[in-house]
Amino acid sequence: MTRTDRKRVFVLGGTGTIGTATVKALVRAGHDVVCFIRPGSEAKLPDGAKARTGDVTDPLSLTEDGFRGERFDAVVSCLASRTGVPRDAWEIDHQAHVEALDIAKAAGVTQFVLLSAICVQKPLLAFQQAKLAFEKELRDSGLTWSIVRPTAFFKSLSGQVERVRKGKPFLMFGDGTLTACKPISDDDLGTYIAECLIDPDRWNRILPIGGPGAAITPRAQGEMLFAALRQEPKFKQVPVAMLNVIIAVLSTLGKVSPKMRDKAELARIGRYYATESMLLWDPETGTYDADATPSAGTETLADFYARLARSGETVDLGEHAVF
Repeated sequence: MTRTDRKRVFVLGGTGTIGTATVKALVRAGHDVVCFIRPGSEAKLPDGAKARTGDVTDPLSLTEDGFRGERFDAVVSCLASRTGVPRDAWEIDHQAHVEALDIAKAAGVTQFVLLSAICVQKPLLAFQQAKLAFEKELRDSGLTWSIVRPTAFFKSLSGQVERVRKGKPFLMFGDGTLTACKPISDDDLGTYIAECLIDPDRWNRILPIGGPGAAITPRAQGEMLFAALRQEPKFKQVPVAMLNVIIAVLSTLGKVSPKMRDKAELARIGRYYATESMLLWDPETGTYDADATPSAGTETLADFYARLARSGETVDLGEHAVF
């Protein structure tokens, strides 16, 4: 990296799954990285990154505890709501980002890289609408921007590793071929996001991105997992209609209970991922296009499953648990 490529970067969401990988990539590339995180999260930061603690939803904290009147070249945000329910989505995916953008502009920041999601192409859910609303704010900000929309994460496709290890069947909606995705690893995505800072071809662009190889269906994911664990494939089909019943019941209960209302939204999120592919959407044909979905990186989901099988390690699903 040349001296002119080296940037002072302010990172939001640097202790999450993709945030951690992105911070590692930024440090590895030679950038000066400052992460604004919750108190007590310092231990989660990779070596070489500096921590500043505060409340990302509080503009005063972001200004005084975060930016501190100092100069930064860029903001990289991997910040996202934990649940996706409307209250959290609009507070984090939208409002916290709007305030961070305003503060960054006032501090002289000229570049902003945002981790979004490919599912905002068909915004049927609150968190997708909140993300899109901020994407528009960023595009209209006057800054140099990059909006990265990954297809699917390895963690989000690892929720059944433990049940399969225990000899239970792999669950899939329908026949397991309703949807497909091109998942990308944490490290490959983190590297891709970090490279947005210095690659002009990624500036002022929306960037859908998946991992290497062909798109894979849930059935193919199950077959990969069984192969990695050296088990005979055993599948169980779950009807999508079951989700519709659950959503209807929870929605009715949600009229009197905020907790049930949130559960209904989580069920809607589950149905969305069960019925929509995480690939580039072609509005002209009304279909998802695997061939048109860009790829980056080198690690495949099969590689990831094989590593899990060899090591015996478990997957901390964290914010991916609902999926």
